[in-house]
Amino acid sequence: MKVMVLGATGLTGNLVLEQLLAKPEVTSVVVPVRRLLTLVDPKLQQQVINFDDLATHDQLFEVDVLVCCLGTTIRKAGSREAFRKVDHDYALTAARLARDSGARALLLMSAVGASASSGVFYNRVKGELEDGVRALKFPYLSIYQPSLLLGERQERRTAESLGMAVMPLVNRLLIGPFRKYRAIAASRVAAAMANEVAMLAEEASADPVVKVWEYPDLENLK
Repeated sequence: MKVMVLGATGLTGNLVLEQLLAKPEVTSVVVPVRRLLTLVDPKLQQQVINFDDLATHDQLFEVDVLVCCLGTTIRKAGSREAFRKVDHDYALTAARLARDSGARALLLMSAVGASASSGVFYNRVKGELEDGVRALKFPYLSIYQPSLLLGERQERRTAESLGMAVMPLVNRLLIGPFRKYRAIAASRVAAAMANEVAMLAEEASADPVVKVWEYPDLENLK
């Protein structure tokens, strides 16, 4: 099975990539990047591209499964418009190219509270992306909606660093309907995504499948 990982330089995407390379069900992993990763593996196919011209690399998207962990922050992107270009436009264009090239499954990293009608800009962008990929009618669509992801990032995110320091305590207070806002280790989410990809090599459904995973689901996934 041939898999593409979008966002492989990020926290979760990099962990997903490493685990997919270890899966016997996965024969190759295609990774579009702005800069080459130091990781070397016979299954790994890296391609440096300009994400503003994704459509010119349509042959790259001839994969069985797309795992999209692409994401940034408004601070890093520099503006709301630049953030939206990465988290919505790039991700949706990639999903469309993969679908048009015959991909049968998309695993999408979204966020808790994602909704196109949200008053929160971040959640609204994520919700609009979810609506966009749903419209592409992948035979298998799996949407992950974690809250804060815990783990060591290559770049420093001050707000997230503060969040990681207090969330182990805050998690205990988030119960009932608020449980979905609990922080979760990125490694756990990555393992769930990689295992779901491996499962797709063995299972096929005659009917379209759409799954949405929140914290209560993710903490039980392995």
